[in-house]
Amino acid sequence: MSATTTKIAFYGGSFDPFHNGHLEIANKLTGLFELDEFVFIPAFHAPHKKDKKPTSAFHRFAMLSLATNDESKIRVSKMELDAPEKPYTFETLTKLKNELTDAEIFFVMGADSWEEITTWREWETVLTLTNVVVVTRPGFEIGFSHVTEAIRARIVDLRESNQQSATSSQRRNDSRIYITNAVQIDVSSTEIRRKIREKQDDWCEDVPQAVAKHIEKYELYI
Repeated sequence: MSATTTKIAFYGGSFDPFHNGHLEIANKLTGLFELDEFVFIPAFHAPHKKDKKPTSAFHRFAMLSLATNDESKIRVSKMELDAPEKPYTFETLTKLKNELTDAEIFFVMGADSWEEITTWREWETVLTLTNVVVVTRPGFEIGFSHVTEAIRARIVDLRESNQQSATSSQRRNDSRIYITNAVQIDVSSTEIRRKIREKQDDWCEDVPQAVAKHIEKYELYI
């Protein structure tokens, strides 16, 4: 792999709402993996979460854009929001891999997504198409027994080693699954929505200021 290969990470999710933990993930991983670009991909609606209806795509895209407007290496993609059919993650990653043939691609997911990965359509394909970065959170005990032995063989656990080893631990032309605890902010969109419903004022501390203003202006989550 050429030393000049462009490195791009993609982080998909509902981002309902986007919070400080999401932004910290983008900034920390950009440094840790020496990324040229970090791209958030808000989902129209996660296909494996049929019982949960997210806030409108308009508001979620707006919050993402407002929060990352001053970040030079971070952008927001509408590729899933504009898709005529609601794509599964393996379809999105296949599309990205086919389009970005000269790039080294990283797919980012949280610990919750890792734990439920076997419920995803073509989940083994998702974990094989590109590099994967699993970001743990404080106090969360992550497991590995739910994935196959072949998948486990590709795991690089960066939690106990020097985090600076991320770029040197990858083999040429061999995608890896990196486990990192580089982000120590313990915040969740679910908890933020609960605080807003219960009129707890401290939720504003968990999101970028621009996001807080947007939530208040449009009276979201009440």
